[in-house]
Amino acid sequence: MKRKVFQFVNGNWFSKFIYGLIVLNVIAIIFESHKGIRHSYKEMFLAFEYFSIVVFSLEYLLRIWIANLDDDKPRFFKSPRLGYIFSAYGIIDLLAIVPFYLPILIAFDLRIVRILRLLRLLRILKLGKYSKSLRIIKNVLKESKPQLSVTIFVAWILLVLASTLMFYAEHDVQPDKFSNIGDSLWWAVATLTTVGYGDVYPVTVMGKVFSAIIALIGIGFVALPTGILSSAFIDNVRKEKDRNQPCRCPKCGEEF
Repeated sequence: MKRKVFQFVNGNWFSKFIYGLIVLNVIAIIFESHKGIRHSYKEMFLAFEYFSIVVFSLEYLLRIWIANLDDDKPRFFKSPRLGYIFSAYGIIDLLAIVPFYLPILIAFDLRIVRILRLLRLLRILKLGKYSKSLRIIKNVLKESKPQLSVTIFVAWILLVLASTLMFYAEHDVQPDKFSNIGDSLWWAVATLTTVGYGDVYPVTVMGKVFSAIIALIGIGFVALPTGILSSAFIDNVRKEKDRNQPCRCPKCGEEF
């Protein structure tokens, strides 16, 4: 019986049902935030909440029960059930149902954490052709890790340098906006990422010069990690295509 339950819970139909229920819960949370809709369909939202909690709770208990049958997952604990409970998916599943059962101890409405169950949708990437794409993206991030690490380090240096220069250039004129280097860091982040919200901006000549230089540097800086990831992605796609190409005899050209 446990084997049948394992096949059912990990089956395609049940997975799609859970994915659909997760999305419907997120949609319900969004609509429920509107006061008029919440009051008009209060009973409907409550019934759907009860139904979702029952389904998610049963799924969580069933996955604990059948955890010892899952041989594909890495074992960090001697007990497979503890391995599932303390896994990322297990913690997310628990966070999604605990707020419903602890309304007395927890006054704040924590149903919003059910949005975290959207991370469960990543499991669908293991189906069919999406597994190859996921593997390529994983390889891209792994191969680009040294370059991205250097980029992040350089970005941190630029942020500290830019916020320091702007603090000394604008502090005397705008002490409320550039009161310290930490506050200037917000302006540096917005400028280097080319967002530029406009809530904090320089007014002195020196500050404007620094701002122009930092903004130009930010344009190239944003393009740098994009180019690194793009190049690595193209290389991995090419390798994947070459790997799937059939071998041919150099003399006759016949596939083998």
